[in-house]
Amino acid sequence: MSAEQKAAELGLNFEPIEPGYLNLCIRTGNLLMTSGHVSDQKGRLGENVSLEEGIAAARDCAVKILRSVRDEHGTLDGLRVIKLLGCVNSTPDFTDQHLVINGASDLFHELYGKTGDGYHARSALGFAALPTGVAVEVEAIFEIIDA
Repeated sequence: MSAEQKAAELGLNFEPIEPGYLNLCIRTGNLLMTSGHVSDQKGRLGENVSLEEGIAAARDCAVKILRSVRDEHGTLDGLRVIKLLGCVNSTPDFTDQHLVINGASDLFHELYGKTGDGYHARSALGFAALPTGVAVEVEAIFEIIDA
């Protein structure tokens, strides 16, 4: 089953994107590089956002990334997930940023395979604050493997 088919099976819908202030996804050569995509969830992990809410927020970021990638590339098929950078708005004593960002990684694994094109490099970092007080921000790099 293709990534497009899996996304549809998961109930993911991707509306077209109106151009904004910044480019949400840009192609350079055979790479698609996304801007940071933020969660709708606001707050700080370790303070007023639970781990489960943080994981859902990271998944929300991944869905938004897929929308931007699909808008630029025209499809979710023919891609390999190369790298994720996950930023978690968290207290100094919160140390489970990696578990939060699993919410994004797990969605990419569902669509592209955990040992195949979805097997990616990743960083998960804690931040004292993120823009507009969001809980999570994620950016990604994809390789176009089937043009």
